[in-house]
Amino acid sequence: MKRRDLIKTGLAAGAVLALPPARLAAQPIKGSARDRALFAIARRELERAGDSIWKRDIVGIADYGVHSAERRFHFVNLDLQEVHSYHVSHGQGSDPEHDGVLNRYSNVEGSNATSRGAYVTWEWYKGRYGTSVRLGGLDETNDNALRRYIVMHRADYAEPSHIDRWGRLGRSNGCFAMGEEQFRIALMNLSGGRLLFADSLGLQEDGSFQSANLEPLRPSRPSDLQRYVTGAF
Repeated sequence: MKRRDLIKTGLAAGAVLALPPARLAAQPIKGSARDRALFAIARRELERAGDSIWKRDIVGIADYGVHSAERRFHFVNLDLQEVHSYHVSHGQGSDPEHDGVLNRYSNVEGSNATSRGAYVTWEWYKGRYGTSVRLGGLDETNDNALRRYIVMHRADYAEPSHIDRWGRLGRSNGCFAMGEEQFRIALMNLSGGRLLFADSLGLQEDGSFQSANLEPLRPSRPSDLQRYVTGAF
């Protein structure tokens, strides 16, 4: 390479480093088309959740628009621009046929169904399935999460080996159940004030959406979230 070309290359690199933050943010995002769609969803939901979320580096997105045998629980790291995907179960009330496909959501106590919407992850506690993570529902579609004991926990029926035997995961009572190794990752990376979002996206590798979104989500009344913060629970 000629000295003139080296100077041009150096000037170009310097110009990139000198770009203001807004210009740098406009550079192409890393990852596949699906990853880029997940980054966009994570940012949209963080904006919608506002101050309810106090750790904004990693967002969990549970895509219940795909079969339970698929890796449909996406850990979206916005700081590193990385996506890691794992298995997650849905509620038996959402899949009465037990065929691995979520057919309905419910926010009703006793429904044993999954609820769609945005959640804030709270502290760890010891429950029926050992260490679990409390969740607070931020939408009208999931604002009963705390009183329904909808949490993140580990379960044998959510192990990948269950898929090898049955072709699908087992079902929870509406909780986000994961295998032991995958839950340990969730425990360390998604608890303590981060956002978990659940919806039927049907997101494909090419970034397209197989499932049509339901009605737009609107923030709920403070209800459970407010009572939790004030110590009423």
